[in-house]
Amino acid sequence: MFRITAQTPSLQMSTVTVRHASPGDESALIRLAALDSARPPHGSALIAESDAHILAALPMGAGRPIADPFVPTAELVALLQLRASQLGDRDAQAFPGLRHRMRALFGHHPVSRHACRAGAGPYAARRPAV
Repeated sequence: MFRITAQTPSLQMSTVTVRHASPGDESALIRLAALDSARPPHGSALIAESDAHILAALPMGAGRPIADPFVPTAELVALLQLRASQLGDRDAQAFPGLRHRMRALFGHHPVSRHACRAGAGPYAARRPAV
């Protein structure tokens, strides 16, 4: 994680756009990674751009941020990390796992399908007797 202090150089620009990388950004990400002596991100990534130039990128999975070493980008990387954490929180809330959904629907831990076949669990009463 980057630390921003009073001595951190500030980037003077009019607008910054934070967005998901698209397939059309691949060549710009390869160039940015080469400038930063890093590998380009694989899979989804967030990018920060200004004046149609990608200045920093953050892989959404594993991997370190990459940034233009000739431009003060610590604030942009911090902004990308903040946005990634916001997206991660939103995705975790919007798409809970099956176990959480079952618990919400039935009020208990889900029962394995083997237990249901053996005549146990909440589905046993619904099955006709054989």
